[in-house]
Formats: sequence, C-alpha cells, structure tokens
Amino acid sequence: MTTEPTATRVVVSFPDELSAWGHDQLTADRFVTYLRRVHEDAAPGDEWEEFLDVGCCGDSLTLTLRVEELDPEGTTRIDDETTVEFVEREGSVHGGWCVQSADGPVSSTAEQR
Repeated sequence: MTTEPTATRVVVSFPDELSAWGHDQLTADRFVTYLRRVHEDAAPGDEWEEFLDVGCCGDSLTLTLRVEELDPEGTTRIDDETTVEFVEREGSVHGGWCVQSADGPVSSTAEQR
C-alpha cells in the first residue's frame, strides 16, 4: 500500500482540432476511467498518445493528451477518485477517419486533416 499523496484533480489538455464527436469520446466515463487506470502517475508536461473509439466505420483517431497540472501541487499519483478535467490547447489530431455519415466528426476549427 502506497502512502504517497494522491491528486484530487488532474488537468489534461487536448488538441483544439478535435471534433465535437471526438470530444464526446474523450470525456465519456469509460475513457476517463481508462485514463485513470493506465496512468497511475503523472507530472505536468507528460504527454500521452491515445486513440479514441471510432466505432466500425473508420481508422483509429489518435491524439496527444498533455498533463497541464495536478492538484494539490506536487502530487503525482492518480487513482479512481482523481477528477480528470479537460482543456483545449492548439494542436492537431492524427488519424485516418473516413466515414460516410453525416454524424461523423467535423473539426471545430475546420482544419482537421
């Protein structure tokens, strides 16, 4: 059992080219739970290469998430109780998303490639 203090909140940034659909996938409970389980430790500046669920109609949608801060300052542990907060930053999204549906992702900046 570890006695290290655990962060109550971690702020993670994502590229601003992420579509509204991608944002929904990013903030879904299942993805937040996944992040807390696979990233038990974090520090500001850490970058996590992640991919989002694309369903059955496309290739993986890959993006870089960046740890911006942890509260309280100086903590590095993340657990199931840590709140994950997402903020935008300038950046691009990588992936071969090809879908023939009006419900497919649309870039909020109209620059998604």
